[in-house]
Amino acid sequence: MNRRIISFILILMIFASTPYRIYADDKLNIQAKSAILMDFNTGEVLYGKNSHKKVPPASISKIMTLLLGMEALESGKIKLTDNVRISSHAAGMGGSQLWLEEGETQTVENLFKAITIRSANDASVALAEHIAGSEELFVKMMNDKAKELGMKNTNFTNATGLPDDNQYVSAYDVALMSAELLKYDEIHRWLTIYMDEILVGIKKDKVQSLVNTNRLVKDYDGTTGIKTGSTSKAGYCLAASAKRGNLELIAVIMGAETSKIRFDETIKLLDYGFANYDSITIGKRGDILGKVPVHKGNISHVEAVLDRDSIILISKGDKANISKEIVLPDFLEGPIEKGQEIGRLIVRVDGHEADTIRLVSRTKVDKANFKEMLKKTIKSLLISK
Repeated sequence: MNRRIISFILILMIFASTPYRIYADDKLNIQAKSAILMDFNTGEVLYGKNSHKKVPPASISKIMTLLLGMEALESGKIKLTDNVRISSHAAGMGGSQLWLEEGETQTVENLFKAITIRSANDASVALAEHIAGSEELFVKMMNDKAKELGMKNTNFTNATGLPDDNQYVSAYDVALMSAELLKYDEIHRWLTIYMDEILVGIKKDKVQSLVNTNRLVKDYDGTTGIKTGSTSKAGYCLAASAKRGNLELIAVIMGAETSKIRFDETIKLLDYGFANYDSITIGKRGDILGKVPVHKGNISHVEAVLDRDSIILISKGDKANISKEIVLPDFLEGPIEKGQEIGRLIVRVDGHEADTIRLVSRTKVDKANFKEMLKKTIKSLLISK
C-alpha cells in the first residue's frame, strides 16, 4: 500500500538546541551516593551520578506502593471510600507510622494521605493487604511492575522500605517509577498537601497530625511531589518533582549524609534543569493530523489523531530546527477499530529523530453493507460524469 508523507519544518525563533548534546557535568558536585535528573515528558537524563548503582531505598519504596495503589483505583479494584480493616501485621509496623490500631478501619483515601504525607509504614501495609490480600503477594506485584518498567537494578522485599539486605533500588529506577506515578492526576492532590490530620483508633478518638516529610512542597516553587526516605543504612533520600511552564523535572538523591543535604542537592539539580532546559509541545493527544479515505467502509474517511502528547525537550541558548513528518496510507480498508494505528508522526530536531507517535483512528469504521456500497458506487459514477 502506498503512503502519503507530509513534511514540514518549524524554525524556532526562540533559542534552543537538542538535549542530547548538553548534560550537567561534575561541576555540580552533588553530595550523595547516587543521583539523577530526568525530564518527565521525554525520559531524557540530564544528570547522573552512579545512577544505576544498587542502594537501599528506605521509604522511597513507597513510590511503588502508591503506583500499584493508583493502578488498583483506576481499574476499579479498590475505591477511595473502601473501609480497610487494619490487621495485626499492619498495626505492628515500626518506624514512621500513623499508630493505627488492630481492628480499626480506615478509608483507602486516608491510607493514601498517610503514605504520601507522613510516610506511614502501617498505612502502606494496610493498603498492600487490601489490594493483594497479603504483603507478600503485594511485594510480588511490586517486583513484577518493576520489571515491566525496565527497573533493572531493583528488588523489593516489603511495601514500606524498612531495612532488608535483599532490598535495593537505583536512582535511575526510582526516576522511572516516579515518572509512572506522576501520570496519575489523582495522586498530585495528596503529594502536594503540606498539612492535614486523620482520626485514628477503633473509636476514632485520637487525632494524628500529618506534616509532609517533603518540605519542598512548601519551600520550592512548582513542586509536585514526591517522596522522602531515610534509614541509618540508606542515608537520607529524596525523589522530587517540579513543574514550571511546560517543563517538568524529576530529581532523585540517594544516600545523602543529612536531611538538609538531600534537600539542598535536590534543589541544586532542579535549579540546573530549569535554568538550562525547556519543553515545546509539538501536539496533544487527540489532535487531528489528517484524514484517510476508507474503502469498503460505512463512512468515506477516517480522521488520524495523535495517540499521546508529543513534547520535545530543548536546551536554552541556541537555535534549532524541528521538522514534523506525517506518515499516512493513501487509503484504508474497512472495518477499522477506534484507536487502531493507521500512521505515524515523526519529530526530528536538527535532523535527529526525537520522537515517534502513533496516529490512530478517531472513530470506529464498520464494513459497508451491500446497500451502502451501492450508494457509494452510484455517487462515484455521478461525480465522475
